[in-house]
Amino acid sequence: MYKQKSNPKKRHQSVRNYGEFSKSNSKVKRFYLAIKRLTPSWQACLPLACLIVLGWGYAAVAQTPPAAPTTAELKVALDTLWVAIAAFLVFFMNAGFCMLETGFCRQKNAVNVLAKNLIVFALATVAFWAIGFAFMFGDGNGFIGLNGFFLSGEDNSPATGDTYKGVFSALSWAGVPLAAKFLFQLVFAGTAATIVSGAVAERIKFVGFLIFSLLLVGISYAITGHWIWGGGWLAKNGFWDFAGCTVVHSVGGWAALMGAAFLGPRIGKYQDKQVVALPGHNMSIATLGCLILWLGWFGFNPGSVMAADPSAITHIALTTNMAAATGGIAATITAWLYLGKPDLSMIINGILAGLVGVTAACAFVSIGSAFIIGLIAGVIVVFSVTFFDKLGIDDPVGATSVHLVCGIWGTLAVGLWSVGPGVYSWYTETLGPAKGLFLGGGFGQLGVQLLGVISVGGISVLLSSIFWLLLKATLGIRVSKQEELEGLDIGEHGMEAYSGFLKEAEATLFSEAESSVGKF
Repeated sequence: MYKQKSNPKKRHQSVRNYGEFSKSNSKVKRFYLAIKRLTPSWQACLPLACLIVLGWGYAAVAQTPPAAPTTAELKVALDTLWVAIAAFLVFFMNAGFCMLETGFCRQKNAVNVLAKNLIVFALATVAFWAIGFAFMFGDGNGFIGLNGFFLSGEDNSPATGDTYKGVFSALSWAGVPLAAKFLFQLVFAGTAATIVSGAVAERIKFVGFLIFSLLLVGISYAITGHWIWGGGWLAKNGFWDFAGCTVVHSVGGWAALMGAAFLGPRIGKYQDKQVVALPGHNMSIATLGCLILWLGWFGFNPGSVMAADPSAITHIALTTNMAAATGGIAATITAWLYLGKPDLSMIINGILAGLVGVTAACAFVSIGSAFIIGLIAGVIVVFSVTFFDKLGIDDPVGATSVHLVCGIWGTLAVGLWSVGPGVYSWYTETLGPAKGLFLGGGFGQLGVQLLGVISVGGISVLLSSIFWLLLKATLGIRVSKQEELEGLDIGEHGMEAYSGFLKEAEATLFSEAESSVGKF
């Protein structure tokens, strides 16, 4: 019975196997027929193609797998990635300056302000690549660098310390490629030039501003930067500025101050010996600009470590943020008490004042000290804005108060609150200032910081004055009265920012005395 039942199953299995064999055999026949249809030349190529495929397969199998990257190589890669990201954040601050300055200025000058902020970084790129980087970081003497023009010369970065061989010895402490060093320093140079834009807004000739920006980045900024970050005489005397209170903000602030002074106030700013407010046209985009700058500062300050050091980066980010927060709070309260209202423009400038104020000391102070530094900066900026107004210096955005005054304050704060070497892992005997005055260190570090403020301020005023006076005597630096009243958008660019929208009321009732220009 079992055999009778099992035999049909075996027969079915044999039939199925035979069917599969027939199908396979038919595929081989079809393949053979397809080859037969080919021309003799194509048939001759088939064995050669098979040999090539077999050879490639053997070569792929025979290759030795690449060696895993070493710890040192991984560190260079991570450091370079962080420096690049930080540079991108600082570059994005250009958008913040665009929004902030445009919002603080009047509608009829919006295109002009945007154009200046856009082109200034392009100009800074060329000037810094050609001569600025060499003057600032090239090997030379205590006052100026003399090597590395057009980013040329020997350089074996990312080698550091004694293993470094090249013409940019001042940056031999940073273990990243030269391109990363240049990119990061370039965005700082562009920031210094952008500071000037706001202070001279609404009455400067476009071409005059462009030429001044080239001279500032290529010469003035680079020379003073060499004194501090390029291993110059101030650095050798123990002056410290971690991320640029003096190198970037004060230098840009001094240039802005002299520009505003030589240009004179805007028409209508002073009437019957009284300061008249000329409100900005869009506080929404001004606030957006402030927030973009706040974000960008997390590249500006923590990025200055130039290494992916988690402890240093996070500490600096926290001190930076704390100073910004307390600066905004202090400015709000001060404006409320002093001016009667919590002025939004003062709140914005208070946040920026806190950011500028902690820039020099962010790596050298505790979070508690950053709280105090930002608090004082927020108070100072409110009184500074009104002080310059009364002095006759017309600064539409408060750039002089934020960057110059608070830059000086932040530089001195290093000598007051630096914790001293050995407290933080990144802050050793040779990588930071001596202990500050309020922490028992005496007046030594404070005195060096004051020396730096005075010397950099003196040379910046001198060079900026020469540049402005030369431009004033040759091309002229101020637009005509008619152009200023009409707006620089039409006079300088032939276009409007808000074409088709209702224009602001024009100022037409100013007397000749009230519309006189040129303080100096």
